[in-house]
Amino acid sequence: MTLNEHHIASAFDRDLESLQAMIMKMGGLVETSINDAAKALLDRDEDLANRVRAADKRIDALEEEINLEAARIIALRAPIAGDLRTVLTVMKISANLERCGDYTKNLAKRTPVLVQLSPIEGSSRSIRRMAREVGQMLKDALNAYIQRDAELAEQVRQRDDDVDQMYNALFREFLTHMMEDPRNITPCMHLHFIAKNMERMGDQVTSIAEQVIYLVTGEMPDEGRPKSDMTPYESEAGDS
Repeated sequence: MTLNEHHIASAFDRDLESLQAMIMKMGGLVETSINDAAKALLDRDEDLANRVRAADKRIDALEEEINLEAARIIALRAPIAGDLRTVLTVMKISANLERCGDYTKNLAKRTPVLVQLSPIEGSSRSIRRMAREVGQMLKDALNAYIQRDAELAEQVRQRDDDVDQMYNALFREFLTHMMEDPRNITPCMHLHFIAKNMERMGDQVTSIAEQVIYLVTGEMPDEGRPKSDMTPYESEAGDS
């Protein structure tokens, strides 16, 4: 390798490190938002919910910064093979993280409404457990990315089934509450929306894990993603 080639390679490595640092920062913000959104719901804390909503702007700004930097790298460095795969993977992971940020914002929007309604016993704690699992999956998926660990990524991918099972259990619980007392219908519908958004976050994290597998192996997982969401309808997460 000539001196000039070595300089170009070193500059490209620094570019990739910069991208990686931005992804980890973005992931950290999303992890915090997941935890804070669930805590705001459990504690009926409107101020914390508002901070979660405000934090989504920082997450969106980071995605835009990552996309601009990735585009600059592709235009300037013209990466090929594994290097190009790394840049494209970062862009896809940032899109998954941005969507998770949207979902946490949607969760936070419901907290002020639910504060005004009678609480549904045990539901907030169940959602908090679900949030913990999704947050841990995200932490592990990002660690798998940093470590280029396809096995850990596959474990994250399989754990999406646990999140689906939690969601299904909550869905049945909400139906029971609504049938027992019509006054529970409104709060249960809001809580179902929250649980569905949490389940969809699990899907986004699973997509991150699949991108890690692709990055490491060069191939997307062959088997269909395990899904156990058997509910008869979906709430759209469209207020992002």
